[in-house]
Amino acid sequence: MTTTPATWTEETIHIAGADLHIKKSGSGDPLLVLHGEMGQPGWLRYHEELARHYTVYAPSHPGFGVTDRLDWVMNMRDLAGWYLRALEELGMEDLNVLGFSLGGWLAAEMTAQCPHHFKKLALVGPAGIQPPVGEILDMFLIVSKQFITAGFMDPKGVKEFQTLCPEEPSPEQVELWETAREEACRLSWRPYMFDHSLPHRLRLLKDMPALIVAGQQDAVVPISVAEAYKGAIAGSKVTLIGGSGHRPEVEKTEEFVTLISEFFA
Repeated sequence: MTTTPATWTEETIHIAGADLHIKKSGSGDPLLVLHGEMGQPGWLRYHEELARHYTVYAPSHPGFGVTDRLDWVMNMRDLAGWYLRALEELGMEDLNVLGFSLGGWLAAEMTAQCPHHFKKLALVGPAGIQPPVGEILDMFLIVSKQFITAGFMDPKGVKEFQTLCPEEPSPEQVELWETAREEACRLSWRPYMFDHSLPHRLRLLKDMPALIVAGQQDAVVPISVAEAYKGAIAGSKVTLIGGSGHRPEVEKTEEFVTLISEFFA
């Protein structure tokens, strides 16, 4: 895959009562990209490639990165409600949405609450549903670097791994990781990383095309969760990407981008 670097911008906008930090690039139909529990990963190769086809919006959720926490947002349903208000104030609707891990759960919550806002839904290694088989890796029992590393089948074979998880992270990076873990804990604890009601509420999505993607060797979120999402969303499809763990967008970027681009086309 050859990549011509896209010109991306970042800004902080005051919206829905919060100062939201957001990165943007590309042209074409809008694509909302929702990051996972360790916060905004930066601008990676998969962002670059998606921005060749879409206008990519990649915000940092409230409480993650430099976006301030909202004290009234106490769980994932609250966060989804805040995002829906923000999208309404921005005049953004009829969107495609792509969510990773915790961000996949967030995307599912948003579409369940307000399906008419969205055209298509893609979830990658999503949390949010209790695994029928296995357990979601507890990020609070290990340090941040261990959790990030666990997301890769072969960290040493991934060029961008050092970007995501430097051997000697700066104090600022460590602080960002710890802030993200704290907020993820606040939003997803008891039960950890799922909501018993979500599968039932997702049954409202009868007409929305949905794709659930998982790395075949995912050691963070069991593949059984992807199958549970398929059972909850009528007509949805599961695709497994071989040779990857929890981060197929980074480990198998070319295959991932092709899959996502064809789905959203």
